Amino acid sequence: MTTKSTRSRLRGAFSWGAVAATALLVPLSTTATPTAQAAPAEPVHAAATTFSDDFDGPAGSGVDGSKWRFETGDNVNNHERQWYTDGTNNAALDGNGNLVITAKRENPGGYQCWYGPCEYTSARLSTAQTFTQTYGRFEARIKMSRGQGMWPAFWMLGNDIGSAGWPQCGEIDVMENVGFEPKTVHGTIHGPGYSGSGGIGAPYGIGGDFADGFHTFAVDWTPGRIVWSVDGNAYSTKTTGDVGGNRWVFDHPFYMILNLAVGGYWPGDPDGSTQFPNQLVVDYVHVTGYDG
Repeated sequence: MTTKSTRSRLRGAFSWGAVAATALLVPLSTTATPTAQAAPAEPVHAAATTFSDDFDGPAGSGVDGSKWRFETGDNVNNHERQWYTDGTNNAALDGNGNLVITAKRENPGGYQCWYGPCEYTSARLSTAQTFTQTYGRFEARIKMSRGQGMWPAFWMLGNDIGSAGWPQCGEIDVMENVGFEPKTVHGTIHGPGYSGSGGIGAPYGIGGDFADGFHTFAVDWTPGRIVWSVDGNAYSTKTTGDVGGNRWVFDHPFYMILNLAVGGYWPGDPDGSTQFPNQLVVDYVHVTGYDG
């Protein structure tokens, strides 16, 4: 795996300003953890559901605007190559209880990206304006995109990003995947003194490709502790003792983001083997509260 020390974790160029951010997970190892040896995840104490979207609705309809808002524009800091749009061109329900985020090789709006005319469109959805929470279980059931240069993510940012900035606001990457690692996902935290290439996390691998079927990705977040799991198997735990004496910034409300990036420093650009349109399919996103 190539070194990514040059990669920036600062804000991308999105239309609604300082609240927007870019997803980045820096893999710490090329060795994936096999599911067969993984331990069951330790769930947060049973609590009420605080956010739920099962993406039920007619095929072609848009997401529920009371739950999700679009972040639009390009992203120079990660050198992603897509323009994030709003509306249903790149994010729509399929009529079977799924949200489909579709990356396309197109530029219907004449969008200008950091490198010139944009070559791709995709979508990025956020709950920054609709839902934030401190602690709990954050879970999504997702069927991965596929191919070189694809970069899907389910992740979270501290809601004080506008005032504190990144990485002081904190970032929890529940799941990220890069297309050249079809059998591996990563979970990471970023904060002051441990961001970008110094993010603290771990990989998790399975025998087949994550794009072959749906898998459930979750974090169980409690005071001073975050546990990552895939399909109920816990594979990584990070606590206040894992941040090297730096400040633990995961004790305030965070919001969720779903996006499918095309290209960037980490995944590299698409090549002739990458198929478009390329889809990330989300069955549901559920959040439960924390009752101590």
